[in-house]
Amino acid sequence: MTDSQAPTTPDPTLGVDADSLYVEGDAIADTKAPDGPIDAKWQQRIFSARLVNPANRRKLSVIVIGTGLAGASAAATLGESGMHVKSFCYQDSPRRAHSIAAQGGINAAKNYRNDGDSVYRLFYDTVKGGDYRSREDNVYRLAQTSTQIIDQCVAQGVPFAREYGGLLDNRSFGGVQVSRTFYARGQTGQQLLLGAYQALERQIAAGTVTMYTRHEMQELVIVDGRARGVIVRNMVTGELETHFADAVVLASGGYGNVFYLSTNAMGSNVTAAWRAHRKGALMANPCYTQIHPTCIPVAGDYQSKLTLMSESLRNDGRIWVPKRIEDCEKDPRDIAEEDRDYYLERIYPSFGNLVPRDIASRAAKYVCDEGRGVGPKVGDFRRGVYLDFSDALSRMTQAQIAAKYGNLFDMYERITGESPYQVPMRIYPAVHYVMGGLWVDYDLQSNIPGLYVTGEANFSDHGANRLGASALMQGLADGYFVLPNTIGDYLADGPFDALDESHPAAVEAKQAVQSRIDHLLSINGERTVDSIHKELGHIMWEYCGMERNEEGLRKAIGLIRELRTEFWTNVKVLGTNEELNQALERAGRVADFLELGELMCIDALHRRESCGGHFRSESQTEDGEALRHDDEYAYVAAWQFGGTDQPGDVGKPVLHKEDLTYKFIELKQRSYK
Repeated sequence: MTDSQAPTTPDPTLGVDADSLYVEGDAIADTKAPDGPIDAKWQQRIFSARLVNPANRRKLSVIVIGTGLAGASAAATLGESGMHVKSFCYQDSPRRAHSIAAQGGINAAKNYRNDGDSVYRLFYDTVKGGDYRSREDNVYRLAQTSTQIIDQCVAQGVPFAREYGGLLDNRSFGGVQVSRTFYARGQTGQQLLLGAYQALERQIAAGTVTMYTRHEMQELVIVDGRARGVIVRNMVTGELETHFADAVVLASGGYGNVFYLSTNAMGSNVTAAWRAHRKGALMANPCYTQIHPTCIPVAGDYQSKLTLMSESLRNDGRIWVPKRIEDCEKDPRDIAEEDRDYYLERIYPSFGNLVPRDIASRAAKYVCDEGRGVGPKVGDFRRGVYLDFSDALSRMTQAQIAAKYGNLFDMYERITGESPYQVPMRIYPAVHYVMGGLWVDYDLQSNIPGLYVTGEANFSDHGANRLGASALMQGLADGYFVLPNTIGDYLADGPFDALDESHPAAVEAKQAVQSRIDHLLSINGERTVDSIHKELGHIMWEYCGMERNEEGLRKAIGLIRELRTEFWTNVKVLGTNEELNQALERAGRVADFLELGELMCIDALHRRESCGGHFRSESQTEDGEALRHDDEYAYVAAWQFGGTDQPGDVGKPVLHKEDLTYKFIELKQRSYK
């Protein structure tokens, strides 16, 4: 996206005090994490949580939305325990969940390389990488659990890369100085998902899990204050179905597609989480989005998706741009070594090309803004930097490089027509992962009893920035080990009263979904859903992307409000509900993105500091690094929906703060130099 594509509509929020855009509510806290030594908290919580005996588990039911790593592993594990599980995904197969696209690896504190790694170091690196905006208790548990994940996946047959002697191999990822990332070439997500999928299919065959493919969640059903079911749309027939259970688990992934162009699958959406948010679930830190530094650059306005190159490539590839603007049009092979600026190695000598993603992304933006970007111009700028493997090819054979990265190199060549063995790759930052999501406590339960949230759908363990190879770690930790040990404490009070579709709460929820669908189909305006989504993406990227400031964020809020009005009065959705209707599917998702986008900008506007992926230009050090303000903003921002049931009415969100305290790690400004 280019500056010339930014919307220019006047901003009605300019001159409005930022604090008047929201209401401050009561403080909140996580009351589930035990006191005591941090390395004993998880085992203490497992012991203190109430158990459900095997005979009683057969009386309990759980709904799981999503079949990525978090959802498939949770459904399989709960089914294995004897509970009745209903699993839903909008894809035609659980194995098509977006987790399959993860490439580079999964972290675990095994210390196989004997290079100084430990559970504490993984804990420290993750908290530091998140710029001290994550919970210590959650992150330490994640580091502890990481070692179990690898054993679980090896037992399932996941083909991790191995060294010559047969031991599992490791490589490094950004933000760390040890090798702790386990991988399967550039297909780690695919192989891990296949392992979880096999476990899920085993439970489907055993009858403990019922699978519903091509079903998309449309609404959460709350009965007597508890999450008791969902309304889903059969995407083939259009039929609205009501499903009940004793608890609901959302494992529906992230919301990066609010930016239109992202590395997410085009179907990835926020609807399941946003429907829960509209019913009272708090949305935490929505402005914390991650810009990944190694994406294939945007090629033109026609694109609807971006393709990621694994961060693992930064192990052996060196990132540079020409020192002189006049060299940017040259063939990179014709630029002498002394005329190249290996800017990450120059600015961050301790970490070099392995600095965290947020820092690498901003550094790439800065050199391109200086006019030293490479590749073809898109708009007025060359948006690309080189990722060069010539040094690696001088110390390894092409066959050795191919064994580690071959499928990634092949993918790049198919997309760009250039071989990375011959010419350096061109990369540029792009929207990737989101650290924000629904608020959960130590048990992964939201503020709505009975509603649990796992994986990227929750506000996670990553703070303001996620380290590479930690997404797969968190998803599998949540699904295989955390949720199964905590949800029983809630279900020990079950099974709850049986419900049917005649219950007033279910009737009301289903009618709300039908009314929304009817409204979308009746507008019959002149604009396509995609054109509005694309405009929203431009607004979000320009004003709430890699760099934010107060004026731009207030402008974005005004533009989003106008665009939302345009959507609900002038969108055109073809077809009917009683059929396979992809236009209707996209319309529902974009409607939710239009509401989420405003909240993201309000969250970014209220947080007048820089931290991790949230970089406010007004808050930076003299050398351009993120400047936190721990005395004012060391908290989780958990937002309560402030609107009504009417489509597009978001009202004023209510801000609830959860203070972050650090007892085991010293708070200090990040440095990777």
